[in-house]
Amino acid sequence: MTETPTPAPHPSHGTPTAPRVTVRGEAHLEVDPEIARIAVTLTARNTDRRTTLDDLTRRNTTTLDLIKGYGDTVEKLETGTLTVRPELARHGRGERIRAYHGSIQLTATLNDFTTLGELVTRLADNDLTRVDGPWWALRPTSPHHATARRQAVQEALQRAREYAEALDTHIAALLELSDTGSVGGAAFATATYGGAGVMRSARAETATDAAPVDLEPVRQNVDAQVEAAFTLIPPNLG
Repeated sequence: MTETPTPAPHPSHGTPTAPRVTVRGEAHLEVDPEIARIAVTLTARNTDRRTTLDDLTRRNTTTLDLIKGYGDTVEKLETGTLTVRPELARHGRGERIRAYHGSIQLTATLNDFTTLGELVTRLADNDLTRVDGPWWALRPTSPHHATARRQAVQEALQRAREYAEALDTHIAALLELSDTGSVGGAAFATATYGGAGVMRSARAETATDAAPVDLEPVRQNVDAQVEAAFTLIPPNLG
């Protein structure tokens, strides 16, 4: 009777002639943000629908011109939702429209924080304009992500070497390297400027412009984790 041979252990599981060690490497960086985003909401209200839309269009044009005036410091400018809706009277019969409400949402991404406070102040000083933010962040292509990954790999390699040294041997080969987590955590510091409580139907006359808001960038956390598996030169355990 022919005996079925016992399958040899898979190399990735380790063998007496090629023992395996699996380690984890981690890295944590705290770096300055590269960009800041702000959200701008423009509103208009009037008993006439066309007037509401005209007012909203005018404010939108004025705001876009203001933001674009900052040139290359504005990396991205996007228009979000545009809404014009009727407000029905609370009393009385029928669907009597009391007024029309309009709003437009804009998002701006800036890379120059020295002008951010000035822009936020100028935007919030406009009629019926709300500014939210800033949201500080790194670009997806930021070199800080690659730096964190390299540090995580180096830590994994160093750990494997230390285990090998404890057994009085050396690393032979890399079997596997897995990215178990690489995160660029966006740290937020948000505020609202020009909220409903300070919106004005008519802009107050002032001798000078409002002073720029002092905005301090929030440092960003970048984390990377890897898992690595190595084979070792068989140690002499005798």
